[in-house]
Amino acid sequence: MKAWVDYMAYKAGDSYFWNTDFAFGDWLAFATTRSDYPGATTDKDLICQAYFARSTDLVQRTAVLLGKKEDAAHYADLLAKVKKVFMDEFVTPNGRVSSNTQTAYALALAFDLLPESLRSSAAKRLADDVNRFKHITTGFVGAPLVCPVLGDNGYFKEAFMLLNRKEYPSWLYPITKGATTIWERWDGIKADGSFQDAGMNSFNHYAYGAIGEWLYRIVAGVEIDPQQPGYKHIIFQPHPGGGLTQAKAEVRSLYGPVACGWEIKDKKMRLNLVVPPNTTATAILPNAQLDSVKEGVKKLGKVDGVIASEQKGSDVVLKLGSGTYNLAYACE
Repeated sequence: MKAWVDYMAYKAGDSYFWNTDFAFGDWLAFATTRSDYPGATTDKDLICQAYFARSTDLVQRTAVLLGKKEDAAHYADLLAKVKKVFMDEFVTPNGRVSSNTQTAYALALAFDLLPESLRSSAAKRLADDVNRFKHITTGFVGAPLVCPVLGDNGYFKEAFMLLNRKEYPSWLYPITKGATTIWERWDGIKADGSFQDAGMNSFNHYAYGAIGEWLYRIVAGVEIDPQQPGYKHIIFQPHPGGGLTQAKAEVRSLYGPVACGWEIKDKKMRLNLVVPPNTTATAILPNAQLDSVKEGVKKLGKVDGVIASEQKGSDVVLKLGSGTYNLAYACE
């Protein structure tokens, strides 16, 4: 990890601007034949600098966890300089990010490259772009980030709009063409039934499948607690939306299966949670009232494994020990 960041720092030199190496950029981003809009091209220098910051941030945080104080201080100083260059080169005082693409805003927000004062305006610009096109415009770089960033900034409506779209470009368009795998291109088979160039048209290519992380973590609601990683402590927080009435995800952790499944039916929300041995969990039940939540036919106070429960705004928060829980409550 250090070697890679040190390489980028060496290539950037005293400018702290990493723009000297070959890069593929936001590969296979949305393109058109229009003379007034050739496509959603994101500056490769912007992408490289964003990942310079991201990699440095990960090394710095790892050094803190490992108790390597000198490394932590060194990479914290480097990170500040790299982020300053990103701001100076690519961000206006009003929060407009150079290239003005979904990928550019997703990178800046996901990698924490903007000051707090500009985050809301940048998120709005991203949401506005999504609403303008009504579809995703990213390539490989932006695809894993755009829905998580939209959701993190309160734009779940736009995130689910991207998820549910069936026309090109979208995740569901290939399914309308018979796909059972993730394709390399948004339109490996074109709308007229013809194929893209066989020289680069894989029909089993993971990149756009990165949306799966958002489906697991946010929609289904199986989230890692960064303070107790490896599913030692689990956060269950499902996010129904976009017309979905059910979702289920399971992760095989070192402690055993971790699972969260939810279904909305007959104005009831039902959740099935699995907390493996030697772990604990926090379950955040959306739009719930504490006195209406039951585990089977029991009230929460009489359920083994429910350590604590409380109402927090419109949500109910539970602290759970190991076990399997079948929860239900009224919802609109």
